[in-house]
Amino acid sequence: MSKQRKPQHRKPKGRPISGWLILDKPLDFGSTEAVSKIKWLFNAQKAGHAGTLDPLASGMLPIALGDATKTVPYVMDGRKIYEFTVTWGEERTTDDLEGGVVNSSEARPQEQAIRDLLAKYTGTILQTPPQFSAIKIAGERAYDLARDGETVEIPAREVEIYRLSLLAVTDNNMAHFEVECGKGTYVRALARDMGRDLGCYGHISELRRTMVAPFGEDVMVPLAKLIEFEAIEDRDERLAALDAFLIDTAEALSALPQLVISDDQAHRLKMGNPILLRGRDAPTDHPEAYAMARGKLIAIGEIGQGEFRPKRVFG
Repeated sequence: MSKQRKPQHRKPKGRPISGWLILDKPLDFGSTEAVSKIKWLFNAQKAGHAGTLDPLASGMLPIALGDATKTVPYVMDGRKIYEFTVTWGEERTTDDLEGGVVNSSEARPQEQAIRDLLAKYTGTILQTPPQFSAIKIAGERAYDLARDGETVEIPAREVEIYRLSLLAVTDNNMAHFEVECGKGTYVRALARDMGRDLGCYGHISELRRTMVAPFGEDVMVPLAKLIEFEAIEDRDERLAALDAFLIDTAEALSALPQLVISDDQAHRLKMGNPILLRGRDAPTDHPEAYAMARGKLIAIGEIGQGEFRPKRVFG
């Protein structure tokens, strides 16, 4: 009678590094492709991104490595800033350069008419996502249905526009904008709807993301700069040079209150146990917080009934 072999647990490939890499994604490069490239460059065990950027869009793509992937939802919820160009005269199936023309007009808007329209798209507004979007309709992605030739009814939803500015009007055909918006806003839909309101149609011809809170434009790293380090033959030297671009995992949690805890409390949290909150500085009026010990992120947790209960624990 043969003995049963115990299942062998494979050692994860890559390094167990943790942190955020704020990539300046180039055009014609998909978000999934960018994450795979960064994961390979850093030889990381795990990687993920906070908010997809289409191949036709450039700019900020926050990429989480290792344990930082546990903080992705907090970055996804952050405010975003985009700079974008609308080309007037054509509405397209995808609301950008990729799609075919569905409506056209010889009319072109006056600059003052554009400025007068901005207030309508500021604040809490109702927005219908594009047909080519990742919204799920009866369990299927809208862009899959659209590619199959189906026209689907996508319900309008509330989004938050904190600021919408006209930066420049280069000629009658194009206008350049900057928008600061909340989660779930489609900039392509803004271009489509403004074009309809102005009676001339419009689509996005250029789109760049410059901020995903809490990360600003100053910490973005161009992909080309990171690729240059492939030329360093010494592996340890190459990885050390790349690691210098990583931002500490806890930086993603700046919107939450911080708890500074003892070593004993850190041990309790890592075992999945709650800790008591004491003192005037305990953030009892906030539903969530993160705990730090000796400058290291220990846990994200819920606050209630005088306790901090861990939800996500970090190594």
